[in-house]
Amino acid sequence: MALKFHAAISLSLQLSPSPTLFAPLFCKPQKLLKSSVKKTHICQSSLVNEQQQQISFNEQENQLINALIGIQGRGKSASPQQLNEVGQAVKVLEGLEGVSEPTGSNLIEGRWQLMFTTRPGTASPIQRTFVGVDFFSVFQEVYLRTNDPRVSNIVKFSDAIGELKVEAAATIENGKRILFQFDRAAFSFKFLPFKVPYPVPFKLLGDEAKGWLDTTYLSPSGNLRISRGNKGTTFVLQKKTEPRQRLLSVISTGTGVLEAINEFIKLNQSVAKDELELIDGEWQMIWSSQMETDSWIENAGRGLMGKQIVAKNGELKFVVDILLGVRFSMTGTFVKSSPSTYDVKMDDAAIIGGMFGLPVEMETKINLELLYSDEKIRISRGYRNIVFVHVRTDGTRQK
Repeated sequence: MALKFHAAISLSLQLSPSPTLFAPLFCKPQKLLKSSVKKTHICQSSLVNEQQQQISFNEQENQLINALIGIQGRGKSASPQQLNEVGQAVKVLEGLEGVSEPTGSNLIEGRWQLMFTTRPGTASPIQRTFVGVDFFSVFQEVYLRTNDPRVSNIVKFSDAIGELKVEAAATIENGKRILFQFDRAAFSFKFLPFKVPYPVPFKLLGDEAKGWLDTTYLSPSGNLRISRGNKGTTFVLQKKTEPRQRLLSVISTGTGVLEAINEFIKLNQSVAKDELELIDGEWQMIWSSQMETDSWIENAGRGLMGKQIVAKNGELKFVVDILLGVRFSMTGTFVKSSPSTYDVKMDDAAIIGGMFGLPVEMETKINLELLYSDEKIRISRGYRNIVFVHVRTDGTRQK
């Protein structure tokens, strides 16, 4: 006998946050936001002003930027296909003619935001501890044209909490390589008038505190840098991030997300297409403006968990992993009803374990409105005017 449920089900998915080292200290529960995009006041914050600034990336650089969209943990949680996309884009740029001697250029100076890194087992303890945490922002400062040349790694916990800065004395070996030796580190907390030393005995570490960093590509615009370290790690860093990257960064902090979404949509209205497409592929929900607190099966049926798979033939599927080898699956159809809306019907659900399935009688009909959509990110509104942000996880769409 089928399990029977009747519910109005939203067309979106909840990405269940995985536990991280500092989540109990720094993460706050998400506030239930009731308002829709249309009803929310659009705040003129710095996000819009930053987005309206001209950001210069060439075609090959944009391929790398697109490959980075949707990757969580700066590469820690990337799928093999995502890693392959990034790796191919990195190789293309490294084969191009960027700034010929980056260590001698003014363009390498300044603060760079770390967007992606490979994470081999030989990575430093600092990298293993902080880099994979999306809630933190990670930067690298490079100042070589001073009396005290330095390269510093910075972990910014939040504007309200402060940051950790690990500094290294730096020397230039050639046009691409920087030699460095870590010699000091400290926490700067907003609630303390003094710095707290980071307890690492750099002098006792010897060669372990030394290393080198090669810049294998520096964009002529000074916006993008690719570097490779002595422990085999590849880094992708940017001085300016493009609008989608900034929106995803706001989502990772969980603060001011709905306002940032409104601003992003407003910015893109001038370049929006007449018709928005529900693009085929595998999509993961990374944020919603309201979190339901029903049982897991009701949340799964409402699309508030798991993955969403959109097929070209008009089929839509929700997939939620329950336990190892056990998943919830719900299939339906979608039909375009206007340039930016779809009529969706979900009516075939089951709990599946291996070759066996237990039918679940559930049905819903909803209207899905697309507010923004491209090959990598989608913003939509559905059930109870809840706003959803999805990222595509199965690679770049093949034309």
